[in-house]
Amino acid sequence: MEVGGSLPVPNVQQLASSSEGVPVRYIRPELELERVSNDEYDRIPLIDLHSACKDWGFFQVINHGVAEEVILKMKADIQEFFGRPLEEKMEYAQLPNGIEGYGQAFVVSEEQKLDWGDMLYINAQPINRRNMRLWPSSPSSIRASLDQYSIELEKVARSLMTSMAKNLGVEPEKLLDLFKEGVQTVRMNYYPPCEQASKVIGIAPHSDGSGLTLLNQVNEVQGLQIKKDGKWVPVDPIPGAFIVNVGDIIEIMSNGVYKSIEHRALVNHKKERLSIAAFHDPNVDAMIGPLPNLLIKDPKKQAPNYKSISHQDFKKLGRKMKLDGKNKGLIQYLKIQTEKEE
Repeated sequence: MEVGGSLPVPNVQQLASSSEGVPVRYIRPELELERVSNDEYDRIPLIDLHSACKDWGFFQVINHGVAEEVILKMKADIQEFFGRPLEEKMEYAQLPNGIEGYGQAFVVSEEQKLDWGDMLYINAQPINRRNMRLWPSSPSSIRASLDQYSIELEKVARSLMTSMAKNLGVEPEKLLDLFKEGVQTVRMNYYPPCEQASKVIGIAPHSDGSGLTLLNQVNEVQGLQIKKDGKWVPVDPIPGAFIVNVGDIIEIMSNGVYKSIEHRALVNHKKERLSIAAFHDPNVDAMIGPLPNLLIKDPKKQAPNYKSISHQDFKKLGRKMKLDGKNKGLIQYLKIQTEKEE
């Protein structure tokens, strides 16, 4: 199941060390018009899973069961990888028409605005989807770290989905079965400091086309923001916590009870920022649609709010709409319009 490729563009880490300034393709004039919240009450919830998924689409989770040494080793190896010389990292460069490997995502034209960041993107689960040629072998422990990290985060994701299903009033197995032998991809991000940080963006606004995303801050530099009530709300990472967000697939499966929220990543003018995002999707044969048991259980939710679609068609459509600049286009496309909305 391919999600498409990306055109080669300059390495941002190398651009950041140049004295020639920020190229115009990275400058985002719209940032000057955006509203960013400074309200102390605008903070994503730390507790109350149902409320967090329903009202915010984001939350932070602690006491998640992943050993601290697993997380610290993963962080150290990723930091070391991005610190390697460019020619060494380019040994794992994305292949034509592919997104996996080292590079940037979804660059499709020479006129497109670019994100101020580099990434390493891999298929982690199931194991038969891995392309080990694109898994770095330096530092020497990084493959083992990624493997262990992948396994542990899959456990956390399943535990969270169990609670999410119960809060919907659905038997957890009805949701978990769709994610059995599910697809897990891991995106490791490096955002260099930028002297014009207020005019560039690390990752442009988007919602995740996954089921559930678990984000780990490698260092404690703030950059993630979510959109709430028309304002951008900064997320302050809590040490040891995973930042969790509902993806488009869970929004659809919950029939719109849980929300997939638009978010973005900014950069710092003095410090680098690194993060690791693990995306958890259903298995490749799953149908993406409102959970039948949810519709049956609650008469008020009996009518599905979204069309059902195969997982493979969902990913193809999602990619097309991202390339067309429609960040929430797939959700809107699959949403069934009511007479009132029409």
